[in-house]
Amino acid sequence: MLESRRLILRPLVTERSVANTAHSQYAFQVDQRASKQSIRSAVEQIFKVKVLRVNTVALPKFVPKNLRKPVRHRVSVRGTWKKAIVTLRPGDKIELGGVNYFES
Repeated sequence: MLESRRLILRPLVTERSVANTAHSQYAFQVDQRASKQSIRSAVEQIFKVKVLRVNTVALPKFVPKNLRKPVRHRVSVRGTWKKAIVTLRPGDKIELGGVNYFES
């Protein structure tokens, strides 16, 4: 079992994740071995909020392609990673370092 701080790698702050904060949903990059129950307990322990639901997505490897010219050398490949979308109860918010990065 991973400890809570190593389970959640970083918050994902994108246009879509910021828009989902209106529905109390926050996105995080998590360890690939993490289960939904362990993500729930880690978020509740770290941010002191109540989690209603956790959805996870395992994203595949990404190979950047340049369609303008063929490449003969080896192309860098980014590895797989796991994203967790955490839904909180209404009224709860997550702030990182005193700053709420998720609200615009």
